[in-house]
Amino acid sequence: MINTVYRLISPKLIEEFYDEVDLENKVIVRPTHLSICQADQRYFNGVRDPETLAEKLPMALIHEGIGEVIKDNTGNFEIGDLVVIIPNTPTEEDDIIAENYLRSSKFRASGFDGFMQDYVVSSPDRLVKLPNNVNKEVASFTELISVSVHAITRLSEVSHKRKNTIGVWGDGNLGYITSILLKICFPDSKVIVFGKSGEKLNLFSFADETFKINEVPDDLKVDHAFECVGGRGSQSAIDQMIDLICPEGTISLLGVSEYPVPMNTRMILEKGLFVFGTSRSGRKDFIKTISIFEEHPKVLKYLENIINDTIEIKTLDDINFAFERDFASSFGKTVLIWNK
Repeated sequence: MINTVYRLISPKLIEEFYDEVDLENKVIVRPTHLSICQADQRYFNGVRDPETLAEKLPMALIHEGIGEVIKDNTGNFEIGDLVVIIPNTPTEEDDIIAENYLRSSKFRASGFDGFMQDYVVSSPDRLVKLPNNVNKEVASFTELISVSVHAITRLSEVSHKRKNTIGVWGDGNLGYITSILLKICFPDSKVIVFGKSGEKLNLFSFADETFKINEVPDDLKVDHAFECVGGRGSQSAIDQMIDLICPEGTISLLGVSEYPVPMNTRMILEKGLFVFGTSRSGRKDFIKTISIFEEHPKVLKYLENIINDTIEIKTLDDINFAFERDFASSFGKTVLIWNK
């Protein structure tokens, strides 16, 4: 089968490529809804270092997306099934290390082609069926939601049982998603969100409290904390987390930074803190995320609030327009209705 793939060949320049693909033991999915991630923007705008760009381009972007099964040579799906596509692609199994941390695993739109294709040809284990009544625009960024699910699952496994107060640093998309899921996973815990923008914090209506980072009460403490800031703001966020967290608390780092981030290791030692990083997610996190969609439909309603733009894609110009619109937005997700 000949497939058309829309690859970034240099910053802000996307071209069509035609690839012949092997369909043996594979499922063919037609993408329907895709979502732009900050990692896609870093490639599109050439923010990554020149060596990385030279190594990875040309490459199709987008690792958040869903689609419709149009052919299944494996017998796992019905024609017309709506599925979420898992971008993490392991090449081996390990009894200890999760698939998203194996150094041998590949990841779509970071080393090999993402979902900007006419058809995505996938092994069946990289697809998970979605409920028929799911909001497709929200489902398009299931991958991002699954990263928060993964982080919360890991915290529940390694942290102590006192979870009276959990803090989330970051008033962007990841902080919003993580805060919602914490209210679902730990309904008896107080969830406090810390951010820079009062306007953004107003959107966190489900949180127990919100504070601008320069207006935090002197006596406020948290038992555990999630860092969802990333970039250059990571350092100040982590410093404040270490100051406000109680002894033997757990800190989950989710924000990605292109630069080394210093940490106050003296206070980490003095307080006996447990600090762990979270990157990407695996199949079991997607399955758990979809079960949350089914069991807690109000989560989908809240997540609708961060859909900032919905743009139909029919031409290459539409793709460029969508990336430019998304880049100009300071909050929310841009969803692409993929009608290529």
